[in-house]
Amino acid sequence: MRNTILAILGVLTIVGAIFLGNYLIDKNQKPRPKFNKQIKTVFVENIENGDVPIVLSASGNLIAKNKIEIFSEVQGILKPSRKSFKTGSNYYKGETLLSLNSDEFLAGLQSQKSVLYNLVTAVLPDLRLDYPNQFKKWKLFLQGFDMNKPTPKLPSFSSDKEKYFISGRGILTAYYNVKNLEVRLSKHQIRAPFSGILTEALVSPGTLVRVGQKLGEFIDASIYEMEVSINSEFAGFLKVGNTVKLSNSEKTKTYSGKVVRVNGKVDQVSQTIKAFIDVKHPDLKEGMFLEANLVAKSESNAIEISRKLLVDNNAVYILENDSILKLKEVNPVYFGAEKVVIKGLNNNDKILTQTLPGAFDGMIVKTNKKK
Repeated sequence: MRNTILAILGVLTIVGAIFLGNYLIDKNQKPRPKFNKQIKTVFVENIENGDVPIVLSASGNLIAKNKIEIFSEVQGILKPSRKSFKTGSNYYKGETLLSLNSDEFLAGLQSQKSVLYNLVTAVLPDLRLDYPNQFKKWKLFLQGFDMNKPTPKLPSFSSDKEKYFISGRGILTAYYNVKNLEVRLSKHQIRAPFSGILTEALVSPGTLVRVGQKLGEFIDASIYEMEVSINSEFAGFLKVGNTVKLSNSEKTKTYSGKVVRVNGKVDQVSQTIKAFIDVKHPDLKEGMFLEANLVAKSESNAIEISRKLLVDNNAVYILENDSILKLKEVNPVYFGAEKVVIKGLNNNDKILTQTLPGAFDGMIVKTNKKK
């Protein structure tokens, strides 16, 4: 009886332990969290392949096409003029830019002209006797000689004897000395070689100007030139006469230019070639920074997209069956600053127009119904 009672108690204890264990397990077990499956929304557009112009982007600063640095070839005091020699002053072609005092130099010239006049006067009697046929033209030369006017041209020689006779009297030397001084006298007055504006003025009236001293800078403000560097890969597409679209850095103004020169040498370090663009516009100033877009060629059966949409530089995401992303390889033919021209997509393929964080091949998405 005792053994029977112990056996029954043992069984009841085991059964009770099992039920108690299950109760404790069920009580402490937390329910599994339920996650709502989220499908991301994408923006797409249909592909339409066509001809895409390859536009080469470059930038540079404007430089006046006609620009001179003004230097003095003679010495003298800068004289006041009708128009102040100041930065920003406008001058017409042939107008006096500045004038130097030439009184001392003029006195020396007059002295040399007097020497020439006396030499010719001294040979007239000998010419009357030895060369009577040539006497008249030399007499007319003296009659036309004016100390306050440019020296007249020497009469032409009729024979070698006459030439030797005149040269032996020192007349040729004196004449060319006078002409040399007259040329130097004209350099005391500097005139504008073209219509333009003074962009730099380094002297003022009353200043002693020395030989070789820089006086200022003068430019033609009607036409400018811009130097740009283009990848040598497109050197064959750069042609003189190509139209170029220019814009300021803020993209608020646009200008039209033209390629006027293309360098025939490629820079070995950067592998670029230089092109020069002419541009005219009243609003332009020297030193302005402009961006240029040069149309090099057109790629057929291609499209242009944002560089952000390109994956690993050789693929893009397209949409299949209106709900599945697929990574498709493409052939990039030209990389711009913000755009890339690609080939390899079919017409009516649906390409993403915005980047999708976390996108992967085979991802299920939905399209935005609104544009």
